[in-house]
Amino acid sequence: MGLNTQNVNLKMTAGFASQFPTDPIPQVALSGRSNVGKSSLINTLLGRKSLARVSATPGKTITVNFYEVDKKLFLVDLPGYGFAARNHDNKQQWSKLTDGYFTQNKNIDLVRGVVQLVDSRACITKDDAMMLDWMNASDIPYIVVITKIDKLNKTDRAACIEKITSDELIREGTPIIPFSSLKGEGKQELWRAIAVLSDIKL
Repeated sequence: MGLNTQNVNLKMTAGFASQFPTDPIPQVALSGRSNVGKSSLINTLLGRKSLARVSATPGKTITVNFYEVDKKLFLVDLPGYGFAARNHDNKQQWSKLTDGYFTQNKNIDLVRGVVQLVDSRACITKDDAMMLDWMNASDIPYIVVITKIDKLNKTDRAACIEKITSDELIREGTPIIPFSSLKGEGKQELWRAIAVLSDIKL
């Protein structure tokens, strides 16, 4: 049986590493700047309108959200980074919680990789570069998703994709997927890449 992407629920909203679920299924984390379109991407992937809440205040929520897909896969929504209005304590909590996902996760051996979201209108920011550099150094597999691609005209779209594809930070062979939550572009391609990453059948 393939993966039923409609059979999904929010398994856990964790504010502390000790709350991370220990179900023995693969995990794929989603990482990106606040307001990069992560919640919209999750809703599009899972065919729901409001499973993941799209916050009116980017960077407000600091939790790790575990979405269980068909009891075979966790899509793990990490807190958005790089939100300038966050106070010092919130930034420290984000750093501690995100770091804890990779260092205190009891099922770290089941973390198959990361879907790294990059905003098409900003390309790779300093914060994105730091995350990519860390994943490269830690030898963590990842997929790069270029969000809000529908916001660009044909010329700017091509330039953005070329700029990201040729960035020396991105590991050779990494899937790079233009994505539009509005139009559904990239949805099937991303699911195929996630399936390969997590070694599950669609």
